[in-house]
Amino acid sequence: MTTPFDAPDWRALSQQKRDLGLNNGVAVAESADIVAGWERRSLELRARYSGHLDLRYGPRERNRIDFLKAADKAPTLVFIHGGYWQTRAKEVFTVMAEGPMAHGINVALIGYTLAPEATLDEIVAEIHAGIDFLAEQLPVLGGDAGRIVVSGWSAGGHLTVMALTNAHVKAGIGISGIYDLEPIRASYLNVKLGLDEAMSHRNSPAMQAGGTMKPLSLVVGGAELPLLRKQTADFAGHRAKFGLPVTYEEIPGANHFTIMEELLSPRGRITTLVRQLLERTAN
Repeated sequence: MTTPFDAPDWRALSQQKRDLGLNNGVAVAESADIVAGWERRSLELRARYSGHLDLRYGPRERNRIDFLKAADKAPTLVFIHGGYWQTRAKEVFTVMAEGPMAHGINVALIGYTLAPEATLDEIVAEIHAGIDFLAEQLPVLGGDAGRIVVSGWSAGGHLTVMALTNAHVKAGIGISGIYDLEPIRASYLNVKLGLDEAMSHRNSPAMQAGGTMKPLSLVVGGAELPLLRKQTADFAGHRAKFGLPVTYEEIPGANHFTIMEELLSPRGRITTLVRQLLERTAN
């Protein structure tokens, strides 16, 4: 759980290098094509599982959940999409359900209002409201309300950790997440987020003393931007320092986008972690 040796201190970087150090789209030239592929495959999957889409959990337009049922009375993986809290949508990521569903795990994809229309405080609150709604509806939908695991990618990794305090959540998997928001506050990303120091600190899991005792797996790609690898490694160390259950691993050769193959594949490493966490929290 050590910091990657090539990870710089973001405070010592120029504004240009700091911004580039967080810009995954620039770092991965084929990222637009990868995301377009996810969207095409997601459209097909949504057509196959159209029975419980856009379930409304709140008053705002994006306050909707898609529930894809794999089996009756099965556990549920809640997936939270990324996009630095200001881009993308749940509909792009439906394909991520393929891996877990192949093992009889239901998948719920949760939407949320993007910045600048919502503050980060409001986004976090929406995630909790969505999980509360889902837990209430799962018996009707055919799922097991007592077996919910949350996972998310990039900004969704951050929201996954923030959701661990929800009483309905048993465990979490953060994929290439952001756990210290101070580098974000000092970058181009804050134009829309509008973080001040107080909001950054209260929404940064890495700045909190301690945390929930629920199991958390942290995963990052070995070929990701050093600042993002540092985020995951440092937060894993933070959890370990406080004696909180955590695992940390890098997927060799994976970048910020190709790492998601490990969830959409039934044999992927992240799919395996989902299964292991559900087994661990079964009782």
